[in-house]
Amino acid sequence: MSGAKRKGARRPSMVDVAKHAGVSHQSVSRVLNTPEAVLPDTRERIERSMAALGYRRNSQARALKTQSNGLIGVVGQGDTDFGPTRMTWAIENAARQRGYATALSVVRDPRPETIDSTLDFFLSHGIDGIVVITPVPALAEAAKQLSTRLPLVLVTSGLWPADNMNVAGIDQELGARRATQHLIDRGHRSIAHIAGPMDWFDARGRVVGWRQALAVADLSAPQMIRAGGWTAEAGYEAAQRLLEVDELPDAVFAANDFIALGLIRALQEHGLSVPDDISVVGFDDVDAAGYFSPPLTTVRQPFEEAGWAALELLLDVSDGLTHVPNFISPELIERGSTAFRS
Repeated sequence: MSGAKRKGARRPSMVDVAKHAGVSHQSVSRVLNTPEAVLPDTRERIERSMAALGYRRNSQARALKTQSNGLIGVVGQGDTDFGPTRMTWAIENAARQRGYATALSVVRDPRPETIDSTLDFFLSHGIDGIVVITPVPALAEAAKQLSTRLPLVLVTSGLWPADNMNVAGIDQELGARRATQHLIDRGHRSIAHIAGPMDWFDARGRVVGWRQALAVADLSAPQMIRAGGWTAEAGYEAAQRLLEVDELPDAVFAANDFIALGLIRALQEHGLSVPDDISVVGFDDVDAAGYFSPPLTTVRQPFEEAGWAALELLLDVSDGLTHVPNFISPELIERGSTAFRS
């Protein structure tokens, strides 16, 4: 049956319609929202493409723009870690600048009954849509329950869009590649990595990026050390294990700035200088990173830009812009914790 839709197949998006009709997605949006503003020939061509592809707009998502109550839900894990906290602030700021208020729900235990309670809370307050900050797989899985009732965007680095799941975030693998490549460009050939908790998408992505950069440079990866958390204490404890190896690396990429801080403290206690003996690169660019001793070279996460991307994606799902991920590129910030090796 040529006209039948395969079970599990991705539904056609507005972008698919635009490509089929040879027009911009803005033209498709105008046909959906203000058809009188589109030339008749163009409108007919777009409508034919919609029919040919079997395009149907998301009626639930459309309510976000046509029946808006001006309130957006934000779901987080309740972590005080730098990344999720900054992302929450960024989304709230972006929503406020677009004239929306936000309601925050903390889900520390993503069991079905907890998610049901969260959904009931949002529905009772007339929430227009939900942004879920999903650093770990358990919360991402739980978010699928919410997506069946309200427009939803996941802010994450470890998922690719699937049916009814729209994804935005920061490209963690790219950030890790840039951190590692920075060390390679300065002549380092033994670059260790102290990883964050491996149940986090961000930690996994940074490991992947580190390995990718080493592989491209035809360098072997030293033993990876796993930190027990994202704190300076966890970095300090991981550094003790690193210092037990027979041959120390000449550089370390730390999974975040606080781990890097603990690492630097441990190295200095063992009489090693950063960067003269070992170069160190962190990740996040926390507010105090420029005041570490030495000032920390790190990867800056563009939380504000990612917050805007998540909000805009949530507002645009009514136009069929599903399955289009938006991963923002992080930026390497060079300071004094890395040096050239001859």
